[in-house]
Amino acid sequence: MDRAPRISFTSLGCPKALVDSERIITRLRAEGYELARKHDGADIVIVNTCGFLDSAKQESLSAIGEAMAENGKVIVTGCMGAEPEQIEQAYPGVLSITGPQQYESVLDAVHRALPPAHNPHLDLVPPQGIKLTPRHYAYLKISEGCNNRCSFCIIPKLRGDLVSRPANDVLREAERLISAGVKELLVISQDTSAYGVDLKYAESPWKDRQVRAKFLDLARELGELGAWVRLQYVYPYPHVDEVIGLMADGKVLPYLDIPFQHASPDVLKAMKRPAAQDKTLERIKRWREACPDLALRSTFIVGFPGETDSDFAYLLDWLDEAEIDRVGCFKYEPVAGATSNALPGAVPDEVKQERYNALMARQQKISARRLKRKVGTRQQIIIDEVGPTVARGRSKADAPEIDGAVYLSSRRPLRVGEIVTAKIERTDAYDLHGGVAGF
Repeated sequence: MDRAPRISFTSLGCPKALVDSERIITRLRAEGYELARKHDGADIVIVNTCGFLDSAKQESLSAIGEAMAENGKVIVTGCMGAEPEQIEQAYPGVLSITGPQQYESVLDAVHRALPPAHNPHLDLVPPQGIKLTPRHYAYLKISEGCNNRCSFCIIPKLRGDLVSRPANDVLREAERLISAGVKELLVISQDTSAYGVDLKYAESPWKDRQVRAKFLDLARELGELGAWVRLQYVYPYPHVDEVIGLMADGKVLPYLDIPFQHASPDVLKAMKRPAAQDKTLERIKRWREACPDLALRSTFIVGFPGETDSDFAYLLDWLDEAEIDRVGCFKYEPVAGATSNALPGAVPDEVKQERYNALMARQQKISARRLKRKVGTRQQIIIDEVGPTVARGRSKADAPEIDGAVYLSSRRPLRVGEIVTAKIERTDAYDLHGGVAGF
C-alpha cells in the first residue's frame, strides 16, 4: 500500500463508549492509521455498539448493516458485542466481535485485517510493545478482574469481575513475544484457572482451527509455540488436574503457583476461599505421581482473625505432608474495605510474628530437603545474569523474582536468555549450584 491505511469509525451509545472509541482511535493514529470520513473511502470500518436498550441494539444493528453494505470489512466492538449471537445471526460476515473495553482485541482485529506498516527506523514502539522485563521472558496476562469474594481481598472492588481475553487474542500476543526473542512466557491473571468462565469458554479462530477460551485448551496451545510456559496464580479448581498431563508431556513447565493461603478448614471458611480444598493433599499426591518433576509454589497468611494455635499447628503439619517447594508467607493486615476487618478474634502482632517465624523455619527445612533430591541430576537452566566467573539462572521450578536461583560455572561465556543443561552439584536452603554440562 502506497498510502497510510484508512479506518472509518462509528461510535454509538453513552459517554463511556465514546471514551472507549477515543482510546481505540488514539492507539490507531499512533500506529500510523488515518481516519476516513466515509465508509466507502476506508479500508476497514469499526462500529462501537450500544446494547443498553432494545432500541439501542436496533440502532447498532442498523449501523453494522450500513457499514457492511458500504464497505464490507467491519469490526464490531462495544456493549452489544458482549452478547454477540444477535450480531452473528444478522451479519455472519463481520471480521470480529468483541465486548466493551477490549481495546487490545479491537487493535488485533485491525492488525489482522489491515496490518500497519512497521518502519524500524521511524517507529518508536516495536511490534511486541514496550516491556519492562528482560528480553528473554515476559508476562502474558490472560484476563482481568476476579469473580471470587475472599474476605481479606478487595481486588474485585478495584478491578471488577473476571473479564477474559479471547483465546486467539492471547495466542497472537504470545506469538509476537516469542518472535521478538522471548524464551519464557509467564501466564498470569488474578484467577488464571478461571480463565474463560465469563466467555462461556467460547471458541475463537486460531490458524486452521477453533480454540476454546479454557484453561486447559489455552495451556495446550501455548505449549506448542516453542517457549517455556509457566502457569501462575492458579486456584486449585478440580479442572486444574487436567493440565498436569501437559506438564508430564513437557508441553508446559512442571510448575504450579497456587495461593492456598491456609490449610485449616475453619480459617479457609472464614477467608471464603474458592474451590474445594478439603482433599488438596490427595490431589497433590496424584499430581506428583503423574508428574514427578512438578514444583509447587504457594503463599500463606498467618494471624488471620480467629486463627487459633490449633489452626496454625494444622497448617504446619499440612506443610510437612504437602512438601510445597516454594512458600511465601504474609502476616495478616486489615485492608480498608475488606470484610475480614469485621471478623472477631484479632491475633496480636507478636503472635503473628511468632507464627511467621515458625512457618518460615519449617518451610526452610522442607525446601532444603526437596532441593537436595536434585543434587546429581541434570536440569535445564535459563540464564538471567552473567558474571565474570559464575552465571545466575533459573530451573523450570523457579519463577523470576520470587523463587530461588541456580548458580553455574561454565567453560565458555554464557549469554543472557540462553537455555543450557547443568549438572547440579550442591544446594543450600533455597538455591542450587552446579556447572554447565551441555548447550
